[in-house]
Amino acid sequence: MMNRGGGIGTRMGDGEEIGTKFVDTGNSIPRSKFGNSVHSDPNLSATVAAIPRDEVFAYRNSSASFTSPASYDPNRMSCEGSPMTMSPWNQTGAGSNFPWSIEENLPQNGLIGSLVREEGHIYSLAATKDLLYTGSDSKNIRVWKNLKEFSGFKSSSGLVKAIIIAGEKIFTGHQDGKIRVWKVIPKNPTVHKRSGTLPTLKEVFKSSIRPSAYVQVRNRSALWIKHSDAISCLTLNEDKTLLYSASWDRTFKVWRISDSKCLESINAHDDAVNSVVASLDGLVFTGSADGTVKVWKREQQGKRTKHSPVQTLLKQESAVTALAVNTSGSVVYCGSSDGMVNYWECEKQLTHGGVLKGHKLAVLCLASAGNLVFSGSADKTICVWRRDDKIHACMSVLTGHNGPVKCLAVEEDHEKSKDGDQRWVVYSGSLDKSVKVWNVAEMAPDMYQMAMMQQQQQYQRHMGSDADSLPSDGSSLASENRAN
Repeated sequence: MMNRGGGIGTRMGDGEEIGTKFVDTGNSIPRSKFGNSVHSDPNLSATVAAIPRDEVFAYRNSSASFTSPASYDPNRMSCEGSPMTMSPWNQTGAGSNFPWSIEENLPQNGLIGSLVREEGHIYSLAATKDLLYTGSDSKNIRVWKNLKEFSGFKSSSGLVKAIIIAGEKIFTGHQDGKIRVWKVIPKNPTVHKRSGTLPTLKEVFKSSIRPSAYVQVRNRSALWIKHSDAISCLTLNEDKTLLYSASWDRTFKVWRISDSKCLESINAHDDAVNSVVASLDGLVFTGSADGTVKVWKREQQGKRTKHSPVQTLLKQESAVTALAVNTSGSVVYCGSSDGMVNYWECEKQLTHGGVLKGHKLAVLCLASAGNLVFSGSADKTICVWRRDDKIHACMSVLTGHNGPVKCLAVEEDHEKSKDGDQRWVVYSGSLDKSVKVWNVAEMAPDMYQMAMMQQQQQYQRHMGSDADSLPSDGSSLASENRAN
């Protein structure tokens, strides 16, 4: 669910860090009534709004290199050359006074409610069945059920930067570089007990007496099995037997869940590793503040697990802040500090597919579910993208947070809409100290095409006669997006 710097925040490279201080008015965000429409809160954070964009997130033009023969055009939009580009949802420029809307008979994406504890900025989320786990900079991990607080437990460290669930175990990654392991007490599911730490004390002791177990980290010796800086991300492989941890110490590590053993530590990047995600066929993707996305291949060499570099997908000046892979493993998404989402399609090889341009500030988190991709940003919004064949279009923009959207989690909603569309429950955690819960419909293809046609008709009515002169490939609108 989507880091650099000496303090809390997201590492952007070259010392940049997302601001995390907000003006506290002392008023908690009111719990929303259950509804079916998108809610928007006009109250913006005075602190973030006062900082010029080029000072908080230095916008730097991208360059890239690929080992595949596919060419890369940083200005290419996913939907360029498609009538869907005409959709007003694909206009990212600010200042439009035309009230775009979707007809009432179409499925709506709406806010279900808000979870507010007012104890810290939300940095991590994990959803499983009917439970939601939230981590913040208050040392607490809260557990929510049916929009109400169900349980909670506290770590001995500060910021909880990552949460992931593997069966009966809950793993939390922290600012102090440790991974803590928790389990639920069967007789009382509201009680969570700490069952260990990665690396385990046993492994630390065994390694500490071997000189070969030490590596040089920032002019000092450290055990290779220990992270020497903040944990930025946790992910699991397909069968949930391996845990991957990414860190600001420029490495990612591989842990065997069955015995909590660290199998491997990879010096992956030249700057903080902000994201790691495991895909199918043993592929692992890492994204870093050094502006690169790298592909690694897991292989079994006897009893040893080894990850080897396969490809560098991206080289750019803007920091890579988030990664996501769709369920089938056929598309890889990469969010950056310049507000862009690049993606690659995997057929026989990974090929750059395009760029999704929907945010004004850094993309801080990504999540994928079904044919949808969700991108959360420092601009306080969440873009909902739908993929059809090789074309992406922004279905809607979820607004309501008063601070940067730092993390996302998605669960299937087993109650389908009246039209039989797949629906998803989306959780978004923000630095405004709240978690918002959204209901998002995927839309059947015919309903989706109807929505796009209606939006295009609205656009043409608004533009009047000028709309007739627009080229059918949407290049005029694409140029406007590039200028933004």
